[in-house]
Amino acid sequence: MNIRSLTRGDGVVIGAAVVLFIASFLDFLSVDCPSGADCPVPNAWDSLGTVMSVYLGGIIAAGLVVAGRAMPGRKVVGMDVAQFGTALSLFALWTILWTVIDIAGNAGAGAILGLLGALLLAAGAIATPLVPALKTPLVGAPRPQAAQPYGAQQQGGYGYPGTQQQPYGQQQQFGGRQGPQGGGPAQDFSPFWFAVPVARPLYAEDGSPTPIAELAPGTWYLAVDQRGPALVAQTQDGRRGVLQDTTGIQRG
Repeated sequence: MNIRSLTRGDGVVIGAAVVLFIASFLDFLSVDCPSGADCPVPNAWDSLGTVMSVYLGGIIAAGLVVAGRAMPGRKVVGMDVAQFGTALSLFALWTILWTVIDIAGNAGAGAILGLLGALLLAAGAIATPLVPALKTPLVGAPRPQAAQPYGAQQQGGYGYPGTQQQPYGQQQQFGGRQGPQGGGPAQDFSPFWFAVPVARPLYAEDGSPTPIAELAPGTWYLAVDQRGPALVAQTQDGRRGVLQDTTGIQRG
């Protein structure tokens, strides 16, 4: 998974999963032990139902939420992966909430921290698609490299063209000829690197309405063909699809 595709909301979800993992090893109950007596205090791993439904369930839910947003269109039992993860996070919160209420004043650090982690997880999973601040990238986009003199040698690995960025419009010069405005591939098309200003879906080349990937800002992608105003793009893991909205993208 490309870390630049993660949002602040994903960071909240991942942080909540870490809290749940740590909490699972802490004392689940607060036990008053007489001086000098050996009083073993259980943690969540001493209760299979609790650790599976709350702690491991919450960690799995976090993984599903993040994976579902990185790979839109994947489904589990008829639900989107991210939606399934959100439902599982709510189940974990519901379970630990009533468990803490049930043990009342005997709740240990593991139970209390588990409740806070489950609450943070559910809030992050639900709020991220709704709150614009949580949709922003977790890692900022790399600074564009300065333009180099004509003829200077360009350097950079995959995904880093190292050339001056230019806005992409519907009429670009490719190999000395303009790309067509209608359907069909452009003649004499020259592949180029580009970046999107905001997250945009990448659709299958067969015209399926379900996205196969999501292009994230701050990452370079390779345009391998042109179909009217749309581009056929290739991701860093080798997947190819059609970027229908090319407004405001930057060329490398």
